[in-house]
Amino acid sequence: MTISKVMEPFIWAFLIAFFLNALLNVLEKHFKLKRWVNILIVYLIFYGTIALIFTIITPKVIDNMKNLGREIPYYARQTQRWLSQTPRYIEQIDKYGFFNDIKATIDELFYKLGENISPMINKTINQIISLTSNFINFILGSIISVYILKDKEYFANNLNRLTYAMLPNKMADSFIGVIGEIKQTFSNFLVGKLLDSLIIGILCFIGCLIMRIRYALLISLMVGVTNMIPYFGPLIGMIPSALITLFYSPFKALWVTIFIFLLQQFDGLYLGPKILGVQVGLKPFWIILSILIGGGFFGVWGMLFAVPVAAVIRTLLDRYIDKKLKEKGISSK
Repeated sequence: MTISKVMEPFIWAFLIAFFLNALLNVLEKHFKLKRWVNILIVYLIFYGTIALIFTIITPKVIDNMKNLGREIPYYARQTQRWLSQTPRYIEQIDKYGFFNDIKATIDELFYKLGENISPMINKTINQIISLTSNFINFILGSIISVYILKDKEYFANNLNRLTYAMLPNKMADSFIGVIGEIKQTFSNFLVGKLLDSLIIGILCFIGCLIMRIRYALLISLMVGVTNMIPYFGPLIGMIPSALITLFYSPFKALWVTIFIFLLQQFDGLYLGPKILGVQVGLKPFWIILSILIGGGFFGVWGMLFAVPVAAVIRTLLDRYIDKKLKEKGISSK
């Protein structure tokens, strides 16, 4: 057994504890209960959410994916049949043969899609099922995380003692301050972004139900998950959502595209900055700039973590500027 295998439950434990610590802090701030009671409430919410996902949401999503895999070849044939019956007025307008080129391209696209979509969906389902192999590590990690949350001050105190023992006082002060800032910022961002994505996913699901869109749950899940990437996430989720709807109704696909685009505008211009601006203390301009820079250099992961990184950099830079201004006797206001 390798060291990485031994450490997997502890990695799960620290991730779970880091995630649930934000909720625990909220409960301890607003409800004067004993810690073990607050921890019990946190884990009831945590496991209740997991149970809801695996017993209700996941089976429906898998059914949607299976049905989609079975129906796509039919929709592909229907689309090809429609394209082969080009109206005469379009043929008269298209003097340069652009429509034939487009039709040939779409025919080839649907042919490849029909060949690959079923294996791709089956592979995705198998990968989802294979995640259960980590179930034991997750359970062990969640048990260990209880003790981490219960004695979090003890662990933090020992880390501080070790830091001061190994580093000069000023350097230790700076190191502990930076670690605390990183922990607080990433925790706040995670909570804010999950809340934002949950709201967007629910709004998307309600909108799809109102428009009577098939695979509403699958589409909403894609939009909600991709929404973890601030501002641009719903646009990324919009493309597969529009394609899924296009297979059975081009008209509804147009409405889905418009709806998700408007949802993205609402999230990008109001909801996201409202939630994340409060959580990480950044103005909307800096949030958008950090996402563009992070995505440009590091792709999807850069877009996902750009905001908390920018918030940490901003805080450290503010402290450095305030310190230099104080040394020069200049007011920082």
